[in-house]
Amino acid sequence: MGYPGQRPVIPPQSHRDDRETLVSEHKHKGKICRQSAAVFNVVNSIIGSGIIGLPYSMKQAGFPLGILLLFWVSYVTDFSLILLIKGAVLSGTDTYQSLVNRTFGFPGYLLLSVLQFLYPFIAMISYNIITGDTLSKVFQRIPGVDPENLLIGRHFIIVLSTVVFTLPLSLYRDIAKLGKISLISTVLTTLILGIVVARVVSLGPHIPKTEDAWIFAKPNAIQAVGVMSFGDLFENYCRNDDLVTFGRFCYGVTVILTYPIECFVTREVIANVFFGGNLSSVFHIIITVVIITVATLVSLLIDCLGIVLELNGVLCAAPLIFIIPSACYLKLSEEPRTHSDKIMSCAVLPMGAVVMAVGFVMAVTNPQDCSHGQEMFYCSPDNFSLTNISASHFQLTTQLSILNVSIFQ
Repeated sequence: MGYPGQRPVIPPQSHRDDRETLVSEHKHKGKICRQSAAVFNVVNSIIGSGIIGLPYSMKQAGFPLGILLLFWVSYVTDFSLILLIKGAVLSGTDTYQSLVNRTFGFPGYLLLSVLQFLYPFIAMISYNIITGDTLSKVFQRIPGVDPENLLIGRHFIIVLSTVVFTLPLSLYRDIAKLGKISLISTVLTTLILGIVVARVVSLGPHIPKTEDAWIFAKPNAIQAVGVMSFGDLFENYCRNDDLVTFGRFCYGVTVILTYPIECFVTREVIANVFFGGNLSSVFHIIITVVIITVATLVSLLIDCLGIVLELNGVLCAAPLIFIIPSACYLKLSEEPRTHSDKIMSCAVLPMGAVVMAVGFVMAVTNPQDCSHGQEMFYCSPDNFSLTNISASHFQLTTQLSILNVSIFQ
């Protein structure tokens, strides 16, 4: 702008081109950063601490059958995602909730919303349980610390980690801001796997053979399908193992850093159902605090991880992955019955119903033992029935790997 009577000052064409180039580059870099953050968040959500607990599912199903079930669940999950995309195209929608709403109306939309809320909410409870169990053992290894000190107890650790870490991280409105956090969690997961592999190599020659180590299938195979998520692997190692103690610390941090992603999902469901998808700053804070408070209180009352994982898997994961996508596609698609997608959908849907029903009955009637807070029997120096060795070599030869463990929770 110039003085009255003067012509407006027009910047040279080269200056405008430079400015547009800078703005374009800034937007491009911002887009790349958001895409990178999305990738890390997805990796952290899918893998995260989940890969650590696959041995629990293998133990439940039997190792050979567990491997086959793992590939089968992976394939069915991929197939269900394809069905969701095809269903969205057929219905003209772009979200899971809108697809189900268009296909089955408000009752279907409400059922899906309940499942979408419960699945990450129960996962939040599981994360709290793992955090308390894992980090309490880490702090007990600090020299001079009384193991009975309340400040290193699981309840205090759960509350402290919630107030200091998970609540502030969960208050972000943009999930892309968790990209760096997810990257750290992924790196720590890699370290944990390295520690587990190192212990397999160092302890492998000293592991006694078990009769049912390679049994093809076990009665709890149905439960294993629902539990193919995460479990507290480090419960199986002795507390006096320094390398495993470091692994426990990394594991606890990984779980804490994964927690906010689950909270984002639960809050998003509530926002879509009750607030039209938009939350004011005040309601954003209130709903986040309420969700995390309830999850924390429940995790303080429940200390057995196995039943939590099993119920979450069979009651929430099974319908979300197996049943609903297939049902939507079968209702929307006009393809002939002999079409491959319809044949596969007709097979996956009843399979999901069987996993849900049978898995629930088995989880309730045949609950797994809970070893929370207990040292494994082979870690006791008085237990010479397992190993007849000198005391100087006791630690190395008595830490059995997960292949010889009968309790995984």
